[in-house]
Parts: sequence; structure tokens; C-alpha cells
Amino acid sequence: MKNILKISVIICMLVTMVSCSISGPILVTDNTNEKKGEASYSVVLGIFRPKEVDISIKKAAKNGGITKVATVDFKIESKMFKTTYTTVVTGN
Repeated sequence: MKNILKISVIICMLVTMVSCSISGPILVTDNTNEKKGEASYSVVLGIFRPKEVDISIKKAAKNGGITKVATVDFKIESKMFKTTYTTVVTGN
């Protein structure tokens, strides 16, 4: 019985520490990058997500007040039961 409890506690601790993050470039231009804008959404358990999802470059630029785009990156962060998808735009 004690071993089962110990194993259960260890498994719970390991599961709560599990996370992963991936990011990478999509677009690069010669424009300067003084401002930063992001557009993101999250998915819970891989099933539940918002109905109106917009993580476009246009939305991220609008959120940051950017008119000339310098770089566009994507970022995916996965934490236990929740995954967040983000588009990051820098520019002027």
C-alpha cells in the first residue's frame, strides 16, 4: 500500500512538471522592429477551443499597433492539459 502511494505521488509530480515549447521564424524583412504584437489562443485537452480563433499575422500586427512588419514568428507551448498557439509579429 505504501509503495502504491509513493508511486502515485511521484507520477503526479512528474506529470505536473511536463511541458514543451516550440518556436520558429516564419517571415523576415528589412523593416525595423521597435514594436511587438501577439495573437494567440489556447486549446484544453486538445478538444476545447474558442469558436472565433484568429491568430493571423494581421491580427498580431493590429494588437501591437504595427503597420510595417519586420519579423513573424510562431510559438507553441504545451503544458499538461493546455496547448497555446501564438503568432508573434515585430515591426514599426
